[in-house]
Amino acid sequence: MIPRYTRPAMGGVWSDEHRAELWLKVELAVCEAWTAMGVIPEEDMAAIRGASIQTDRSAELFRQTHHDMIAFTRAIAEHLGPPGRWIHLGLTSSDVLDTALSLQIQEAADILAEDLRQLEAVLSELAVRFKHTLMIGRTHGVHAEPTTFGHKLAVFVAQVRRDCRRLELARDELRVGKISGAVGTHANVPAEIEERTMALLGLAPAEASTQILQRDRHAQFVCTLAVIAATLEQQATEIRALQRTEIGEAFEPFSSGQQGSSAMPHKRNPELCERLCGMARLLRGHAMTALDNVAVWHERDISHSSAERLILPDACIALDYMLDLLRSIYDGLDVAPDAMKRNLGMTHGLIYSGQVLLALVESGMSRGEAYDIVQAAARRVWAGDGDLLTHLSSDPRVGERLTAEELQALFDPSYHLRGIEVPFARLGLI
Repeated sequence: MIPRYTRPAMGGVWSDEHRAELWLKVELAVCEAWTAMGVIPEEDMAAIRGASIQTDRSAELFRQTHHDMIAFTRAIAEHLGPPGRWIHLGLTSSDVLDTALSLQIQEAADILAEDLRQLEAVLSELAVRFKHTLMIGRTHGVHAEPTTFGHKLAVFVAQVRRDCRRLELARDELRVGKISGAVGTHANVPAEIEERTMALLGLAPAEASTQILQRDRHAQFVCTLAVIAATLEQQATEIRALQRTEIGEAFEPFSSGQQGSSAMPHKRNPELCERLCGMARLLRGHAMTALDNVAVWHERDISHSSAERLILPDACIALDYMLDLLRSIYDGLDVAPDAMKRNLGMTHGLIYSGQVLLALVESGMSRGEAYDIVQAAARRVWAGDGDLLTHLSSDPRVGERLTAEELQALFDPSYHLRGIEVPFARLGLI
């Protein structure tokens, strides 16, 4: 991921330096397990505990061997002297690589979980603040019935909470490691070593593994990140739409010195939300690659390895950036209640057709007749002829069923606030 979209903490999780630290952590945990079983003498283990990463020597050995784990372990063993012979005892490279990768993913998930909590907090505050702020609801991009801006945001709160649960489930599948040897049979490393090692690392041993951890786990994780990105894209798309000149109901932050166009000084473009939408596409692509990685030949190949070196850091770094960016957008969101109120009247009462239909049905009129009456009046309004209340008031069939006062009451937008407490109560936002 390019530096522009890399936040320091998440970038640190996926740095080469930290990856090497985790490799060493796994190697040392395995040695501790061997020591507990009486294989490695305690005096050798005392020396091994002081092992350190030999970056320069590893790089030199890598140029010779073209194998990063051989170069890594050999450099450490050389530096330790005779006790170094115990490093990597009974292991295959993927024992260390995949177990360390699980640790990296747990660290990355910690950051993403906190990002989601912060996003949910700012969304919840906004939802409560604008709970009664009436605006038009739109379906197919067309004015439908009144809603509130707070209700729109409450729906987003519920989505983000689901994303929190999705992330936790996906990371649970990767709270595992494997120390089971070349094809996973424990021929050269007893199951007890694996169990002791995982206990030290805070992971669980995979129930069964080959030379690698199976990649359905990683695919689920990356696909979950893509789903979360899709949630962010949906919300960003909504803000983009509300910022359109014809709507003008909510705007992403725009600083005093910011410029929207090199040619048109008046432009205030939703470029932050557009950035989120573009980055969500990136994560969907990574999800497809992660799914392709599930199928490997027999007990192991490395077709997944090169792809994972790109998609796992990129997906985590990108989503971390996206979550923080959307939170900052909500923090500075410019909401325009006056525009929302103005837009409610744009269709000259058409948005209350549903209430009239229901009232006529409840008065005893057949639904088909009531629908035809209201639709015929609505067509006249769409054609530019007056407003819906006037046309319905002059229809004797309506007058037989509803008094003028009853009909007028159906054109009050606050009618749509009657059930607004329901989602807020269910979300615990009251």
